[in-house]
Amino acid sequence: MEVDETMPDAAALTALTRRIDRPIALVGMMGVGKSSVGKRLAAALDIPFVDADDEIEKAAKLTIPEIFEAFGEAGFRDGERRVIARLIDGRPKVVATGGGAFVNAETRALMLGKAITVWLDSDVETLIERTARRNNRPLLQQGDPRETLSRLKAERETAYAEAPIHVTSGAGTHARTVAKVLRGIDQWL
Repeated sequence: MEVDETMPDAAALTALTRRIDRPIALVGMMGVGKSSVGKRLAAALDIPFVDADDEIEKAAKLTIPEIFEAFGEAGFRDGERRVIARLIDGRPKVVATGGGAFVNAETRALMLGKAITVWLDSDVETLIERTARRNNRPLLQQGDPRETLSRLKAERETAYAEAPIHVTSGAGTHARTVAKVLRGIDQWL
């Protein structure tokens, strides 16, 4: 569904916030802006923001790269699912999830059943530019990042497409993306 890119006015935001009765889970590729957009979305709705990766690191007392190194991707995904299950406890908040979280069938079912799930999407060029800013992405540490991002995007799109709200996050401002997410949630509710 294509959505308006202008920010709703204060009255519309207040009305929308009253209708939100569960967490909003942001899903999509690494670098798409789930955390940046999520913080702004939570501020606009005046609800809490939580980053699932930060919560995973707190629970494990390890960084994401350390978890991958010690337990592999399967071990990481298991812990990720448990943390996300705790985070989507029914109270309104915005939850930014890791890029692979929604690909896991159990985690995806949890989010689809208990959260307003929004797929933030972007083209590979934007993802490359954004992910180059940080070196804490284990899946990009080996090989060509462009090839890895292209492959992961192709592999994950079928799962991401199960999210009922689809918003493209392009080269524009995060404010534009937040406005599109707000309109998408409003239309979905």
